[in-house]
Amino acid sequence: MTTTDTRQRHTSATSDGQTVGTAEGDAETKPLARASTLPSRFYLEERYLGRERDRIFGRTWQLVGRADELQRVGDFLPVSVLDEPIVITHGLDGQLRGFYNVCRHRAGQVALTRGNRKSLQCRYHGWTYGLDGALRACPEMDATEDFRKEDFGLVPVRVERWGPFVFVNLDGAAPALHEVMGSIPAEVAAAGYDVDRMRLVERREYLIECNWKVYVDNYLEGYHLPIAHPQLFRELDYDAYRVEEHRFYSKQYAPIRELKPGEELGRDRRYVRTPDGEGDALYYWLFPNTMFNIYQDNMSSNVILPLGPERTLTIFEWFFAEPGTGPGWESMQQTIAFSDEIQQEDIVICEQVQRGLRSRSYDRGRFSAKRENGVFHFQNLVREFLGEAQ
Repeated sequence: MTTTDTRQRHTSATSDGQTVGTAEGDAETKPLARASTLPSRFYLEERYLGRERDRIFGRTWQLVGRADELQRVGDFLPVSVLDEPIVITHGLDGQLRGFYNVCRHRAGQVALTRGNRKSLQCRYHGWTYGLDGALRACPEMDATEDFRKEDFGLVPVRVERWGPFVFVNLDGAAPALHEVMGSIPAEVAAAGYDVDRMRLVERREYLIECNWKVYVDNYLEGYHLPIAHPQLFRELDYDAYRVEEHRFYSKQYAPIRELKPGEELGRDRRYVRTPDGEGDALYYWLFPNTMFNIYQDNMSSNVILPLGPERTLTIFEWFFAEPGTGPGWESMQQTIAFSDEIQQEDIVICEQVQRGLRSRSYDRGRFSAKRENGVFHFQNLVREFLGEAQ
């Protein structure tokens, strides 16, 4: 449990036997078939975003960088977790470490841009720190009483890595990344992907006029595929589409549909189903705001960042095992263009939903018990971390 709420909690089981908690007093938590969606105020009011910054984003693993940005000893990378400035270092001992990017003197930042050095120096008064966070130099502090350099090192944060992805967590009591990710790494490896060999090919950012949860809600169900994504719908076996819930993540399994008579690969379809099923698409969502999309020839990450109650930044990065030239490069560009097309369709839908949430005619909706268990799972986790009853 990553929240410090110590009230007694009632729980319901996920598909892997783990539990999702709900606040005390919510003993009559409704099952999916009888539940309603989050009230519109969760998507509109600043006070909810303020609580989410602390109780959700401040207590979960956040994807903030890539291993290729920190390859060499001495590399450092300033990042942020919403409003919190963080710096990640590749220490002289080879270890990745994370710290609040805040000088312990007067709160200047010790790293303003990515670089490679043996130390970090605040550009305000010159306090200098090792890549291990220890305070090495603090000019003209000799006359300050009861001051010890060892008491004023950079404040650490937790850093962990999976393949090319670097995560940080501001909560020292949160479960380790491998516990949160569960079987994701093993399943990705079993599908034939060596994530350590994946190389970044392209990065794109999208500003969307909606609450971050609107975007996550949309990602976690295939219910809208037939209407909102006609091209993707042609690729997937919609009837076999399913969502598996786990404690802090969910997996969407989307089998590639077999070619119909008259269809041609490359003209009518981008993907083709393989006899062993290894070509099936996999979509993983890690609470609260990270997605991994796996297809036959590529892998992409998607990070969702709130910029305000009704504004969201989505960051897409596409990875390929063997970026090529000529036909190989053209194929990759077609893959990225196809993904971008789906994203543009989602943006239209999400912005329409945000406008609808403002309507005096709407407060809560109902779930499709057949298609929206992933959304229900996410919204229950939001409630749990915020300490809100259903």
